[in-house]
Amino acid sequence: MPGYLESLFSLTGRTALITGGSSGIGHAIAEALGRAGANVIIVARRPDQLATATDALRAHGVNATAITADLGDTGDITRICQQAATHHGDIDILVNNAANNIRRPMADLTTDDYEQTMAVNITAPYLLGQHYGPRMAARGWGRIINIGSQQSIRAFGDSGAYGVSKAAITGLTRSQAEAWSPHGVTSNTIIPGFVLTPLTRAAQDIPGRVEALAARTLIGRNGLPADLAGLALLLAGDAGAYITGQTICADGGFSVH
Repeated sequence: MPGYLESLFSLTGRTALITGGSSGIGHAIAEALGRAGANVIIVARRPDQLATATDALRAHGVNATAITADLGDTGDITRICQQAATHHGDIDILVNNAANNIRRPMADLTTDDYEQTMAVNITAPYLLGQHYGPRMAARGWGRIINIGSQQSIRAFGDSGAYGVSKAAITGLTRSQAEAWSPHGVTSNTIIPGFVLTPLTRAAQDIPGRVEALAARTLIGRNGLPADLAGLALLLAGDAGAYITGQTICADGGFSVH
């Protein structure tokens, strides 16, 4: 059994790049992929949080390094692509997790709100995919995992520009799958439920909001970052080789209730 499971889920010899990997869902996925054997590179804006996150990964035996960058800056994205390959070779697994969450009422959104949201939430995943997808395809193996949102499939809670960007990520996934899956590269979107992370802190601070969202699930609780780890590991390895172009909910039943 151990040998069989290893053949399905081991990532030994692979290298994964995870944006927004210093906290929340991104960090949980980085830990899961790293503990399955992958070399891990995490990307985020704040050096101190990156250092803490990298130390935590290494404490679990993960071969982890970090790149400080702003995903809203195309110059930084170019630098990520240049630097990442110098750590462990080219990237085999790309996890587009970094996002901002500007959630004002639609009529109150500014042009700057919209542009910031699109830059981080959809333009950065597109540009990183455009860099790494062809390289993965040329080698005959690769995995792209895009992190969506409930706003990818429904509107609630002032979805606004955030909802537009997260709907777009599912379209990007399908386009990436169409382009590169014939060459061994899968691309899929994970849709979390309401997950208790720094990104959702503003919603958590609204009295009664956490309890109300938990009640909308079938399981009866809100998500934790670790709840996304197993699905990410499935999609990142050989076990998920026949899954591509899909939008998969890991949300405690939130999306069907």
